[in-house]
Amino acid sequence: MATRPVVSVYNGSNKNAGSVKLPAVFTAPVRPDLVQDVFKNLNKNRRQPYAVSREAGHQTSAESWGTGRAVARIPRVSGGGTHRAGQGAFGNMCRGGRIFAPTKIWRRWHRRPNLNQRRYAVTSALAGSAIPALVLARGHRVEQIAEVPLVVDSAAFDNVVKTSEAVTLLKSLNAYADVQKAKESRHIRGGHGKNRNRRYIQRRGPLLVYTSAEGSKLWKAFRNLPGVEAVNVSRLNLLQLAPGGHVGRFCIWTKAAFQQLDTIYGTYSTHSSQKKHYQLARPLVANPDLGRIINSDEIQSKLRAKHNKLTAVHAVKRNPLVNYRFRLRLNPYAKFARKAHKNVVSKKHAGKPKAADRKKVVKNNKNFVKTLLSAVAAKKQE
Repeated sequence: MATRPVVSVYNGSNKNAGSVKLPAVFTAPVRPDLVQDVFKNLNKNRRQPYAVSREAGHQTSAESWGTGRAVARIPRVSGGGTHRAGQGAFGNMCRGGRIFAPTKIWRRWHRRPNLNQRRYAVTSALAGSAIPALVLARGHRVEQIAEVPLVVDSAAFDNVVKTSEAVTLLKSLNAYADVQKAKESRHIRGGHGKNRNRRYIQRRGPLLVYTSAEGSKLWKAFRNLPGVEAVNVSRLNLLQLAPGGHVGRFCIWTKAAFQQLDTIYGTYSTHSSQKKHYQLARPLVANPDLGRIINSDEIQSKLRAKHNKLTAVHAVKRNPLVNYRFRLRLNPYAKFARKAHKNVVSKKHAGKPKAADRKKVVKNNKNFVKTLLSAVAAKKQE
């Protein structure tokens, strides 16, 4: 995306109506791992707390019989004249008893990811929405559209008030195939969720991004189309930009919304005017295709030749802590480390006498002591 300085703008009849500068947010690093992690935490904030009833499994009068009856000490239902009398109760191993560790509604349901991580994830999702390969990988039908990202002139939405007019506009832009795909994917959910107010599931369609000036008129026109969502550019949400935690949502931008992105997210040289102390994260590498870098001729020409497998198998293994030559094969830096260690040791002992000089001093001291003792002994004999 960094090689495209401008993006074409299309009118209601899918003809080129000029161009607009590509916002810097579309050149941000795409981090699928970060998007997945932040999406997982944000999606937990939509959960409804659930728990079993407080009285479930304890709605009976039961008491343990105690010891001495050759039966387990589990509480047993009182009374007689029915099969239920004398049966175990309350315990999770008993029929009709409570579950182990009953669920409570005060579980920690919500998560609050770091603000900078959320902003980083949104910019990554925006950058991923401008890469055709990622948009196609998400399953969107964008083979026939003119360009990704798709920017439409704001004048094309002036007369779009009804859903039929929105359909006509999408068909003229060749973007209605994605809506049709979402419509055909609607089916009944498998499992018990169909009984809990989530009976149907369907795929996501295009995401229409507009400005606050264009307002609710567009939202009302597009909200009835299956799979289509509309959002204000100042309220872009990761849950809509990367559904399921997967980058590459097909977005349709109005020209006014597209031009506001530099103001909202800033550039690499200027801070955002709407987000306090925020600036776009710079890519760590200019070319993220590491496989292409490693396999390039420049890198491969500098690599050492591989060892022969036969010689490697039959080679005698040595202890690198003892064998200096074998250590050099494993760690070529060991040569310089050894030399540096010798320099440190030599500086440490620079002011001390040598070993030979110390031996001479000790020997002279011993001879002096012998002569002294012999002189003392001779004097005593006298």
